[in-house]
Amino acid sequence: MNLFRAWLSLYSWRYPTVIVYMLQTTEYQPRAYLAWYWQTNDFSRVMHRRALRHTRVAKLLLMAAFGIMGVGISVGLTAIAAWHFGHWTPGLAFGLAAIAAYPIILAHIIVLPLVLGRWLVIQPRERKLVRASAITFKEMQAAKIAVAGSYGKTSMKELLLTVLGEGKKVAATPANKNVAISHALFARKLQGDEDVVIIEYGEGAPGDVARFAATTHPTHAIITGLAPAHLDHYKTLAAAGKDIFSVADALPADHVFVNTESRDTEPFMQDGFMSYSEAGALGWRVHDIKIGIDGTKFTLKKGKKTLHVHSGLLGRHQIGPLSLAAALGDHFGLTPQQIEAGVARTLPFEHRMQPYVLSGAWIIDDTYNGNIEGIRAGTALLKELPGKRKIYITPGLVDQGIETERVHTEMGRLIAAAQPDIVVLMQHSVTPFIKAGLKEAGFAGKLLIEHDPLHFYQNLSLFVATGDVVLMQNDWPDNYR
Repeated sequence: MNLFRAWLSLYSWRYPTVIVYMLQTTEYQPRAYLAWYWQTNDFSRVMHRRALRHTRVAKLLLMAAFGIMGVGISVGLTAIAAWHFGHWTPGLAFGLAAIAAYPIILAHIIVLPLVLGRWLVIQPRERKLVRASAITFKEMQAAKIAVAGSYGKTSMKELLLTVLGEGKKVAATPANKNVAISHALFARKLQGDEDVVIIEYGEGAPGDVARFAATTHPTHAIITGLAPAHLDHYKTLAAAGKDIFSVADALPADHVFVNTESRDTEPFMQDGFMSYSEAGALGWRVHDIKIGIDGTKFTLKKGKKTLHVHSGLLGRHQIGPLSLAAALGDHFGLTPQQIEAGVARTLPFEHRMQPYVLSGAWIIDDTYNGNIEGIRAGTALLKELPGKRKIYITPGLVDQGIETERVHTEMGRLIAAAQPDIVVLMQHSVTPFIKAGLKEAGFAGKLLIEHDPLHFYQNLSLFVATGDVVLMQNDWPDNYR
């Protein structure tokens, strides 16, 4: 029955939409799309967690996909009709073959305009824009802060933008736009009179960070930490670390700020690098920490200077970044009042330790988290917060490469250490490893395995109750098993 359903899914009216959804989910990258396509057995199960976003590109591809489907079926039926009426002897075989093959032909031919368009139009345009942006960045008098790392980059960038913006003219790359063309488009919008420019660096493949640094000419760099991520491209954490730390090669050592709470940064530390952590940053020391669902409070002291910090951000892992943002505010000449006001305006970012109330329960949405350090921070927060029931929900982590089993076993141990009353795991390839970690750590609460994540999340209000504290970490795109 399952095989028959899988076969029928190739000829469903939804099939063209599924194909376009797969392209959209893989960001129109042919290699990733085709790898997913050939790993898929049942296309009726593909749009399982999300739906197609009907952008302009998606609409055009949908028209093309349905058109190709129509041509394939029409050719097949015409050939069969020709055989039936005796006009063409091979018509039956040809017609059946055309109808049988059109799903595969559709799946591959729809990639051609993307490949040709990128090769002939997009890549030449992008190279021209990147070359122009290199001149813009080089001639700019502003302090240029590069933010690199396996995690926490967007949060660090937004922190700096908010705090430094209290006393300086600051510009930052938008959202999580962190690749070369994003930097180039950002450069075109700069006015030239900025005091500080903040540039987030992505890390998709070896050499990326060095190329970004050569284009953007940073004067300072912040390395937010290392953790297994994107290991399908880097293969090892050491290779990812080497690439991320390459941003420091063209900078004075004391202009490189490293999150030393990230233990995997240790092999890459050099003399003169400046550290930041829960203990403080740039000579500022942290005192009197208070953590709650309403945010994070602490005091910073340096000599005779004192700052009283209150942020809407949740968790002890936020203290290091907040301390660095405050310390850089002092470094760039902000007054204590400006720094305190800037920190007070910092709030949780969307899907990153973002709290909200649902059916009387506190939900902490950390679904954009995608690494073991984020899991470490989230589980520590869950343990620290009071709640009638504590519930932890996750599908696991993607892109962990050869570290997959080790990372997810550790994840299970971290979850168990937070002592939640209920753990909900979405059934995926990594679920057995998380369960092994939970068992190893002696988890004594209730464990639930969900096979329909979309249904579970859509009905979360029926699962929680007043007084619960619920932590949801990470998401699992459809193109991962």
